[in-house]
Amino acid sequence: MTAIEVAGVSHGFGRAPQRVEVLDDVSFTVADGEFVAVVGPSGCGKSTLLHLLAGLASAEHGTALVDGRAAYMPQRDALLPWRRALDNAALGAEVRGVTRAEARAAAGALFGRFGLAGFERSWPSQLSGGMRQRLALLRTFLTPASALLLDEPFGALDAITRRQFQQWLEEVWIADRRTVLFVTHDVEEALVLADRVLVLSPRPARLVATVDSPFARPRPPDVVTSGDFVARKAALLSALDQPRG
Repeated sequence: MTAIEVAGVSHGFGRAPQRVEVLDDVSFTVADGEFVAVVGPSGCGKSTLLHLLAGLASAEHGTALVDGRAAYMPQRDALLPWRRALDNAALGAEVRGVTRAEARAAAGALFGRFGLAGFERSWPSQLSGGMRQRLALLRTFLTPASALLLDEPFGALDAITRRQFQQWLEEVWIADRRTVLFVTHDVEEALVLADRVLVLSPRPARLVATVDSPFARPRPPDVVTSGDFVARKAALLSALDQPRG
């Protein structure tokens, strides 16, 4: 069953002579419960693709559809500074029509699972960067939605913390099994987390390669040293190095 469908999507911004073409005839599907990563050069349109799928904009050409609802986490955590951690976590569910009491109860039950137990009444300014990211992810996971659109959620973290978060996200996904479309600049992270990695070209982006990541889950830390993993990483880097066209 297809959960996400992108068909012939082309999109840009502005008008000539300042117009910028961003996406050029991009097509792919994501199966229900699949974890798919998207990699590509900076500015190639990865975030724009998520915006279209989240319904924040309409594709100029083609279609970008989610079967059901999508919960979107942008690059910045976008926590509301005037709401305590528990109320920030509950916000996505509240916006989708869940009562405040029910949303708060559901959020509170998951604070331990997301490594935030004891910080329910903290203000965002009192949380570390890593805790803010976990809180933003918790808000995203609590939003009633069949698909999660995650835009570089670990981009600002150091390498050690990032690996911990990758393991943690995989554990949460294995337990939850919702469809995930995950944007990242890190090809190793893409292979560690995803079932399949899509490679976009420089802007205006086209889909230039797809690399499977068939490793058994949960994936141990040393998976990155296996010969198969190294070969697939090399294939991704080679695809990224190819000039557009």
